[in-house]
Amino acid sequence: MTRKLTALATLAIVALAGMYFIGQQNGPAADPLAAYAQDAADVDTSMIREMSIGNPDAPVTVIEYASFTCPHCASFHADAFKQLKSDYIDTDKINFVYREVYFDRFGLWAGIIARCGENPENRYFGIADMLFKQQSDWARQDTPAAIVDSLRKIGKTAGLSDADLDQCLQDGDKAQAMYALYLKNAEADGIDSTPSFVINGKKYSNMPYDEFKSVIDEALAN
Repeated sequence: MTRKLTALATLAIVALAGMYFIGQQNGPAADPLAAYAQDAADVDTSMIREMSIGNPDAPVTVIEYASFTCPHCASFHADAFKQLKSDYIDTDKINFVYREVYFDRFGLWAGIIARCGENPENRYFGIADMLFKQQSDWARQDTPAAIVDSLRKIGKTAGLSDADLDQCLQDGDKAQAMYALYLKNAEADGIDSTPSFVINGKKYSNMPYDEFKSVIDEALAN
């Protein structure tokens, strides 16, 4: 099963993110994306780091495109990803790259929390794991403010301070760059659903782990 990325979702996220983007618990911060008038190709995305684990020099690179609000992505990370990590990532057989897809403002906020603080790569995959495990709680809150509050709690559990979170949630330039990089990457790789995977340059839809394993083993053998 996958979650489809529609053109409407792609176009609407800027307005949705700006409309309810909350940087502080006592009210909405300045709209970080309302001024997004440039094409994604014109936005400087150099500040956004590629998040990866495993062996960067491995002969096989697996790129996952996923949304923190996608139930099918949460299912993948609860099951198949654990096997993938044990079989291929922890053994340095592959380089695994995670790329965020933003269906909605909540997924964008979650990505901002995951990338918050100094040296975010040191805690990114730990926060991502919490976001997926607790997705049914934080992503199903009644109001945007409640969702932000839940995300802040996840960030604080990972060691981020209130000051860190305030700064990250109000960083409009970074939010714009994250969104622009997502658009560039998704367009380049033809991503239209999540989770999707690019294995050594070839795109695959979500699949059972046995099929996933066969694709990787074949790539390793070549």
